[in-house]
Amino acid sequence: MADQLPATYVEGWHDKEAVQRMPYRPLGKTGLQVSIISLGASSLGSVFHETDEAECVQLVKDAVRSGINYIDVAPFYGQTKAETVLGKALKDIPREAYYLTTKVCRYGATPEDMFDFTYDRAMKSVDESLERLNVSCIDILQVHDMEFAPNLDIVLNESLRAVADIKKAGKCKFIGITGYPLDNFKTVIEKSMVPIDSILTYCRYSLNDTSLLSLLDFLVEKGIGIVNASPISMGLLSHRGPPEWHPATEEIRVACKKAADYCAGRDINISKLAMAFSLAHPTITTTLVSTSSQANLRRNLAAATAVLTDDEKAASEYIQREFFQTLSSPHWEQLEVDKYWIARGGKPQST
Repeated sequence: MADQLPATYVEGWHDKEAVQRMPYRPLGKTGLQVSIISLGASSLGSVFHETDEAECVQLVKDAVRSGINYIDVAPFYGQTKAETVLGKALKDIPREAYYLTTKVCRYGATPEDMFDFTYDRAMKSVDESLERLNVSCIDILQVHDMEFAPNLDIVLNESLRAVADIKKAGKCKFIGITGYPLDNFKTVIEKSMVPIDSILTYCRYSLNDTSLLSLLDFLVEKGIGIVNASPISMGLLSHRGPPEWHPATEEIRVACKKAADYCAGRDINISKLAMAFSLAHPTITTTLVSTSSQANLRRNLAAATAVLTDDEKAASEYIQREFFQTLSSPHWEQLEVDKYWIARGGKPQST
């Protein structure tokens, strides 16, 4: 149990015993102590399937009451629906009970209107998000999926400059960057005139891909908080399998299916192994999981303190060794970006 309650604990509102069970870790040099499991609000935007708004609102309240104190969202999720639904939930939660993060630069559903990394759009976007979320300040404002910018110069000179001005205006407290390719984080952090407080990446520290390890020493040295999203690799590490749109290569899909089948044959839930693996690394501040299901929320909360059986530990080690460590490449970097620019008719030439 926790020796002390986090700063986000609100007497009389939280489930005190649940909060005491939840482990917390420092988010870089921000001073924020964050629950090791955090709530990704993309599901509230009906991104994966249709959702019931009232159930989503209740889920957010239950998650925060149970000790989850970090909530991540973006205007892109459901094309503002996720922020809107989340805002309805936040009306009934004490503001000091959670840390809220959202993003700028990714918006529409089609390639033509999906991204805008310009200064002016970011300045407008944050005001729209604040209104939808029913708050006056975002804890961390992030540049969304930097790899889709025409080049990183626009991220450095426009997107991050806007977020810095938003911070000066008191509309956010800290600045983050997000994306899938790992090299971009180091490039932007080293070149940025704006101090970066956190990074968010996804599917990069999981049973099938531990590439994020290569960046940890650098991030720790810089005092940057680390948010690892999607411990089940967007469905790859599940018995249901990934959705059709999943960008993973066939080699990765096949390896994950073999691993899931191996676990199923031993009556072991591969998603439980995946959660335990991602949560265990002490340097990764929090693992971001999105759900609109109360049953999944309960499983996620249990995962924060779960201890694997000897059989589960053995299965985890086996599938890593036999199926994942032999992959020629564990990731799908550049595949989605190339697909995006083909849909746009080609990447603009740098000037």
